[in-house]
Amino acid sequence: MSRIAKNPIILPSGVNLKIDGQNVGIKGANGSFDYTVHKTVSITEDEGKIVFAPAEGCNDSAWAMAGTMRSLVSNMIQGVSTGFERKLELVGVGYRAQLKGKAINLSLGFSHPVVYELPEGVTAELPSQTEIVLKGADKQALGQAAANIRAYRPPEPYKGKGVKYAGEHILRKEAKKK
Repeated sequence: MSRIAKNPIILPSGVNLKIDGQNVGIKGANGSFDYTVHKTVSITEDEGKIVFAPAEGCNDSAWAMAGTMRSLVSNMIQGVSTGFERKLELVGVGYRAQLKGKAINLSLGFSHPVVYELPEGVTAELPSQTEIVLKGADKQALGQAAANIRAYRPPEPYKGKGVKYAGEHILRKEAKKK
């Protein structure tokens, strides 16, 4: 049994939820989502609490799917109410970022600048030339955008140069000895 599925979601103020069979519509200050819940999961709302459970006649693995659906819907509710953010740091001599409209221009030590177009629903802020803050309501799209930017120059283990997540610890290797 899933402990996550047994924990109900408390609907924050300012978020509207519409349940139509297996379809869930969520609207809030930061946007809206429409999602279809898996057929083995039943979803109900009463007094501002959203409860997930296996549908009638389903086996024990439906509890796992109920936990998964609860987490996805909870992330959508948090996204439309407060949103998500992901921070990246550029470490290296000459590594910098510039924001040009809906694109980030990255100088990462290549012979050419790397231009990354931000996906729909993701915005970027640059507090300094070596910091990127990505914000958005969709947790999956935000994480994918951060992973795509990091993939251009992942941190290397000898000097730690590259694009890393804020707070990420890079395991360092010792240099080759003579």
